[in-house]
Amino acid sequence: MRLLSAALAAAGLGAVASPAAAADLTVTVEIPRIASASYHRPYVAVWIENGEAAHVRTLAVWYDTALPNAEGKDWLKDMRTWWRKGGRALSLPADGVSGPTRAPGRQTVRIPAARLTNLPAGQYTLVVEAARELGGREAVRVPFRWGAANAGRATGSTELGAVSVAVTR
Repeated sequence: MRLLSAALAAAGLGAVASPAAAADLTVTVEIPRIASASYHRPYVAVWIENGEAAHVRTLAVWYDTALPNAEGKDWLKDMRTWWRKGGRALSLPADGVSGPTRAPGRQTVRIPAARLTNLPAGQYTLVVEAARELGGREAVRVPFRWGAANAGRATGSTELGAVSVAVTR
């Protein structure tokens, strides 16, 4: 076993299978102000995908948590990509993940290292998907590396503005 570990370390493969050292993840999402007589705040899902585009972890879901009888959950499936990849399996409301819809402007979510302790170092993609009643749907993808300080940024065109992710040590 020791020889195998030494061989993997020498090849630079040891860090791939082990969890990354403590780091925080900061996600910033710009929700644009849309001029519409029937404007509704968007439902938004934020999650991480691995290199094979498989859902790894949902970080945040913003939906109408105040509707009676948990009716707000009925519309989460409008965020089709997130719903199919991991949303339908999530028991909502989820502590530290679920929250109310957000107003237009810059919204920041900080994910402490404690919530990501089992995430192995490597390349990932942060995905932010938004869907709005009487509006559109859009997903923005931002690649980042877990395990080292770095940042990434992308911009949506309709339902989302700038989306950024920063890994800090």
